[in-house]
Amino acid sequence: MRNIMAIGAVAVSILAASAQTPADSVACDSVKGFGFVDQVVVPCTPVKDQNKSGTCWCFTGISFLEHEILRQTGDTLDLSEMFVVRHCYQDKADRYVRMYGESNFAPGGSALDVTYVLTRYGLVPEEAYPGIEYGEAKHVHGEMDGILRHLVDVVVSKPAKKVFPVWRKAFDGVLDAYLGVPPTEFVYKGKTYTPQSFAATLGVKADDYVAVTSYTHHPFYEPFVLEIADNWLWERYINVPMEQMEAIVDNALANGYSVAWAADVSEPGFKWTQGYALMPAEVNQSSLEGTELARWVKLSDKDRDAERYNFDGPVDEIDVTQELRQQMFDSQETTDDHAMMIVGIAVDRLGNKYYKVKNSWDTNNEYGGYFYASRAYFLAKTLNVYVNKQAVPQDIARQMGLMQKK
Repeated sequence: MRNIMAIGAVAVSILAASAQTPADSVACDSVKGFGFVDQVVVPCTPVKDQNKSGTCWCFTGISFLEHEILRQTGDTLDLSEMFVVRHCYQDKADRYVRMYGESNFAPGGSALDVTYVLTRYGLVPEEAYPGIEYGEAKHVHGEMDGILRHLVDVVVSKPAKKVFPVWRKAFDGVLDAYLGVPPTEFVYKGKTYTPQSFAATLGVKADDYVAVTSYTHHPFYEPFVLEIADNWLWERYINVPMEQMEAIVDNALANGYSVAWAADVSEPGFKWTQGYALMPAEVNQSSLEGTELARWVKLSDKDRDAERYNFDGPVDEIDVTQELRQQMFDSQETTDDHAMMIVGIAVDRLGNKYYKVKNSWDTNNEYGGYFYASRAYFLAKTLNVYVNKQAVPQDIARQMGLMQKK
């Protein structure tokens, strides 16, 4: 249900936190009924646009590293997403063929895939590898994705009763055609780098970060391979109670760290254009009197559902428990849909807590590419978070095995 904070405490915390909010942060809407007020916002690089590509995971993972570099050095870098996408596609294809087509091969992935590429192949700036060779201004991957999938499916079908290793040349040729040939060496700000030497200058490494989730079908405080299709690397996530997952995110934001967030965005209460995500306890019951009835009966079922979840201010939300969260995952009502960045904490006009989220769907929504996810939405629909280990509260870090127990 609604989490009402004491009004005096909220006022004090907002005033105290306002000094931490960067001058260029996205302005909150003071006209509509939510009245969001940012309490804490960590410094961010600009919002990007994945456009028509299934690469939210990469835009999130790259944004996560860009924020880490910004936090550590004050430098705003623009790193190449498509350099990462290309290497992941190659490695996914290799695994798919080696496993006779019994592993996941799809455009999706995880923010952890970005640090995987960082470690094995390096990174490059956006200017060195934009990854668009097909005459469009933005990413459009449907044709490329389809060709790559058809190619590997033919390979695993073994028309010649065996696999010819030259399939990799054909696969790379498709990637070259659509994304471009990746640089082995490039010049950036007057210096020559390889992808590996450039990555070494960034001051970020995979060992600095930890992936966290919260489900009861595995023991708490132990790592396990999270059973979602896009976890093609079979990465392990440390399992904690959901209240501790929330505490990790809150502590990170309070100390200037952003958080990579994988979540289900298929809920009817997820309203990207309007800039909010809610788990309402009840839906709107539109008036059916007079002319309203005539309009209502002409709406499609989809439009009726959409309208029921249009809210113009705070609402009572469901009480999310660990058991309900698990039930949603087990029934596959919670699905692995999207990856984003949590960059702040806000309150609405009644003091309810929200997370401020940076998305990769361009800036043409109510809040310039950001939106506000309620605490209930976060607790119910989070698949996992990825965060700097230093941002984990020490008592939780000890339980997770991230530091020596005293």
